[in-house]
Amino acid sequence: MGRVTETKRIRTVRVRDGRLYAGRKGDHVAVEEPLDIRLNGQQLSLTMRTPGNDVELIHGFLHGEGLIKSREDIAEARYCDGAVVDDGTGFAQNTYNVMDFTTARPQLLPVISKRFTTTSACGVCGSESIDAVRQKGRYALAEDWSVDPRAILDAARNLTDDQAVFARTGGVHAAALVRADGEVLAVREDVGRHNAVDKVIGWALLEDRLPLTDCFLLVSSRASFEIAQKAFMAGIPLLACVSAASSLAIDTAEEVGMTLVGFTRAFDDGDGRMNVYTHAERLDLSDVEG
Repeated sequence: MGRVTETKRIRTVRVRDGRLYAGRKGDHVAVEEPLDIRLNGQQLSLTMRTPGNDVELIHGFLHGEGLIKSREDIAEARYCDGAVVDDGTGFAQNTYNVMDFTTARPQLLPVISKRFTTTSACGVCGSESIDAVRQKGRYALAEDWSVDPRAILDAARNLTDDQAVFARTGGVHAAALVRADGEVLAVREDVGRHNAVDKVIGWALLEDRLPLTDCFLLVSSRASFEIAQKAFMAGIPLLACVSAASSLAIDTAEEVGMTLVGFTRAFDDGDGRMNVYTHAERLDLSDVEG
């Protein structure tokens, strides 16, 4: 594959207090490009994403939609040779924006009644209701698993250090898989928060780590229904978000037995706070007074 471009350098005009400030200055923005996802030659989804880790992204997406359960379900993943453009030099150049996944067994051939279209702002909801999400789930969420709230705050505090694209652009979301002891297993970035989640779950699937019963998922954005759905499908018992949680995410987490934490804010002095929306019993609060 060609060189992955996650950021693009541009020129901006800086204005402060209604006046020109510092003239024109170079800046970096996050790259957003379409990814046409095809399954067994059929177009399945079109998503806007930051290029990079596309194989992980699609594995995570297919798993979250219940179409695959392990890496063995995919026989081949390739960028389509026909997706080319003329770059002005007279030579055809692959755009690397169309991928075709081939399933390993005929029974995995999907009957596609609709195509999913997503943007960087809104993920795919492939289910009609929370009940449908519960029916598609393959893993029981661990009930005897607990985590020290300080491990969540430490992970939130350190997440920025692992966001190289965000440091340059300020324009992407991040998702991290973290063990209860605080070990960060994987961090991925993307302009779409649901894409970042698909990338880390796709990584776990390719590493044969599913179900993720000993991890929590930390996202740098709000928690919406589709992120709660993806976490449940991966067997993750706790979802923590830096911002708020939507009402449907809370309802989903409550129904499937997932712990949902919002407004996870870590302060420089080592302190922090969080709101626990559902199933607080997984938080080890033995050292907390009152």
